[in-house]
Amino acid sequence: MYALAQEQNICFEKMAGRLGLIILALAVFSGGGMRLSAGESTINYYIQNEIKQKEQTNALFLLKKQWNSEIKQKYKLHKVREISDGIVYVGITKNIKSRKIKINVAEINRNINPNIEIAPKMASNKLHARSKINNIAGNTKIAVNGTYFKQDTGTPLGTLVINNKIITGPIYERVGLGIGKNGFKTSRIAFTGKIKKGEREIKINNINQPRMLFSQVLLYTNVWGEKSPLTKAQTKHIAVKGGIITAISNNPVLIPKNGYVISAPKEKVQGLKLGDKIEITYGITPKWKGINHIISGGPYLVKDGQIYIDVKSEKFSSITGRNPRTAIGYTKNNVLIMVTVDGRKEGTTGVTLTELASIMKHLGCYEAINLDGGSSTVMYVDGNVISGSNIKNSAAISNALTVRVKA
Repeated sequence: MYALAQEQNICFEKMAGRLGLIILALAVFSGGGMRLSAGESTINYYIQNEIKQKEQTNALFLLKKQWNSEIKQKYKLHKVREISDGIVYVGITKNIKSRKIKINVAEINRNINPNIEIAPKMASNKLHARSKINNIAGNTKIAVNGTYFKQDTGTPLGTLVINNKIITGPIYERVGLGIGKNGFKTSRIAFTGKIKKGEREIKINNINQPRMLFSQVLLYTNVWGEKSPLTKAQTKHIAVKGGIITAISNNPVLIPKNGYVISAPKEKVQGLKLGDKIEITYGITPKWKGINHIISGGPYLVKDGQIYIDVKSEKFSSITGRNPRTAIGYTKNNVLIMVTVDGRKEGTTGVTLTELASIMKHLGCYEAINLDGGSSTVMYVDGNVISGSNIKNSAAISNALTVRVKA
C-alpha cells in the first residue's frame, strides 16, 4: 500500500502544478482582481474529476489484485491461463468415482473489466442454420455451445433473446439465464401472448418454435424465414401487417416484413377474415429489468447456492446419464463461470447431471444451468477449440454463448 500512496502523492503534486497554472491564467485574464468564481468552479471540476478517476483506477487495481489472489488460491493445483483482463481459462483433470474427467473452466469477471461483453450469437442471420463454433465465435475470447436445437435444421429449441429481441420462445417453461450489463438472472421462462379483436381474445402459445401440439396457436416473425412452416394437420395461416389481416390460407404464407403469421387450428381462429384489424401482444416472464439477453437450456443445476436438479418438471429424465456436458452459472458477486466436460473419447467418460451440478457448486456458482451437451459440447478459447468430442472436427451447432472484449 506504501507504493500506491506514494504514486497518489506524486499524482496530486502534478495536479497541483497544473491547477496553479490555471489559477495564474485566470487571474491575469481577470485583471489581477482574483474574482474567480467561474475559475474556481472550473478548478473544482478538474480537482473532483481527477480525484474520481484516480479513485476508480485504484479501486479496479485492488479488485483485480483481490480476484487474482482468489483465482490463484481456487486453482492452486492447476495452471491458470489469463486470456484477457478479467478472463481466465483453467483445464482440470480429476477422478470422479475412479473415472478420469477433463473439465474446462472459463471465469469472466466484468467487475474488473467493464469492456467485456457477454451475449448469445447465432450460427447465421437465418434461424434454421448450423455452423462450427470457431465460425460463430469470430473474434470473441471465449465461447461455448448454447441452446438445444433441432438436429436436422438447427432451429433453437427453447428461449433465445438477443439484444432484447425474442428470437425463439420457451419450451416446457425450461430454465434460462438472463444476461445484463450489470449482472445475471436465472429462472424458468414462460411465454405470454394474445390476439385481440374487439372483445375477443385468442391465446398465443409460443413464437418461432416448431409445432409440438396440433392445438397450439403459434406466432412466426421474419426471424423464422420467408414463410410460415408446413403443418401435417389442417391449419390456418393468417398474415398480419400493421395490425391488419392481409392473407388467410390453409397452406404456408409469406411472413410480412415487420409483421407476423399466425398458425393455428381453424376452429381457434374461426371468424377472423381479410381486412380485420387485430392487436397482437406477446412477451416472456419473468420481466427482468436490465437484462438484454437470455439463453436457455435445462435443467437447473444450482439454485440459491444449493444443488437443484429439476429433471422431471423440465422433462429431462432421458438425459441424466454420463455424457459430455456444457454448463453456465454465476457467483454471488456476478462472475460468470462457463464449463464443459469432455466425454465420448479415450480417457474421458463425461458426467451425470448430478456430478455436473456438484462441479458447478464447487466452482462457486450461486446459480447454474445445464446447456445442450453430448456431441454439441464444445468450448472455444482465444482462437482455438479446446474442448469437445472431436476437437479437430467439432460438431456444427445452432448458437453459442460468446465473450468478447470491446476495443
